[in-house]
Amino acid sequence: MTTVLASPLVEPTRPALTSSRGFAPAAVLLGLFGLLVSVAGSWVPSYWGDEAASVMSAERPLPSFFRMLGNIDAVHGSYYLFLHGWIDVFGASELATRLPSALAIGLATAGTALLARMLVNTRVAVIAGLVFAVLPRVTYMGAEARSTAIATMLAVWTVVLLVPIVRARPTTPLLRLALWAAYALMVTLSAYMFLYTALLIPVHALVVALFSRRRRGALLAWAGAAVAGLLLASPVFYWGVGEREQISFLARRPAVSVLDAAVHQWFGTPALAGLAWGLIAIGVVATFVPRFRTRGRAPRAELLVVLAWVLVPSAVLLAGTQLITPMYSLRYLSICAPAAALAVAVGVAALRPRWTQVIAVLLVGALATPGYLAQRTDFAKDGAAIGGTCPTSCAPKPDPVTPWCSTKAPSRPSGHGWPCTSTPPASSG
Repeated sequence: MTTVLASPLVEPTRPALTSSRGFAPAAVLLGLFGLLVSVAGSWVPSYWGDEAASVMSAERPLPSFFRMLGNIDAVHGSYYLFLHGWIDVFGASELATRLPSALAIGLATAGTALLARMLVNTRVAVIAGLVFAVLPRVTYMGAEARSTAIATMLAVWTVVLLVPIVRARPTTPLLRLALWAAYALMVTLSAYMFLYTALLIPVHALVVALFSRRRRGALLAWAGAAVAGLLLASPVFYWGVGEREQISFLARRPAVSVLDAAVHQWFGTPALAGLAWGLIAIGVVATFVPRFRTRGRAPRAELLVVLAWVLVPSAVLLAGTQLITPMYSLRYLSICAPAAALAVAVGVAALRPRWTQVIAVLLVGALATPGYLAQRTDFAKDGAAIGGTCPTSCAPKPDPVTPWCSTKAPSRPSGHGWPCTSTPPASSG
């Protein structure tokens, strides 16, 4: 009987530095691919309300900037402060302000591929990098002057750091301390860049529980580092609670069903979502059903971690929205896109014969292309103003962001992109 599925096999564990060094050139090339995909045409769409809030806040003089954070948007203060310095050097054009996000996606693509190489094998790593770079959620945040792309990059590199710590167990106490301190710092930086990265802490716990040879000691060390990182980030959690009214607009939006989230959270269209979830299901079947196993070790523990990364944060926000208060937005789960790409890659790598894997990757790219091209049009983003001057009043936009307009001249002759009032509003989250 012809084999149609076979579990991808985990490559024999080697020292992390040796393994990473050998794959580094491929990871760099994949990172460049991710950068180019995100940066291409990123200067075309006009700013939408939240992007305009980023730019206007970042352009304030520092005394005014810090006074503003005392009233609104303190949870975004780290990103705004970074953007303040970036604009001083590179200017405030659409290309300049969105370039950090494209660079972050390049690094996230490389990190996703490197993580897949650590967890499974080289074939899955290359597929994961290619899939991640073209996912609609990724190409959108890679061309947006907001913090989600940088937060996604930090999220994936935190796991890249954590896996070898718990698998290889550094030989000297000083090195162990330094690596756990680096992990704690990554947790802190991630939270300051985007509060919801804390939802990945349970995924980190699962990494430690499944991959560590000395589970109890590793869990204790991890718990200490995670608590330290969260304590250092406690100011941003405090600010987040104080500014929770900034996402009160979510209550006025239609409730998001699980099906809506499954389609639009990362994949954008029913066709691409159907293909992606189908491939994820194939990967799960090929990995966990014994009849599809070949000689070697199937990536069971590894796929459990990836699936937890895909599902747990989404489940928490959807359940919290239903039971506590509105807290779910499609873009808040951008930090799970690396795991979605990796899960799809496991499914692709399970296909037989091998040429079907090439067809599957090309089909993912083909189905993502119409959405990608639509993202690179003048009015692709919500809240874009029309016209070269501030009108006397502003019409409501599809996304419930307070419309506003800067007195700054528009960056293009057509005048797209500066909604109306001289004072930037709080962002929508």
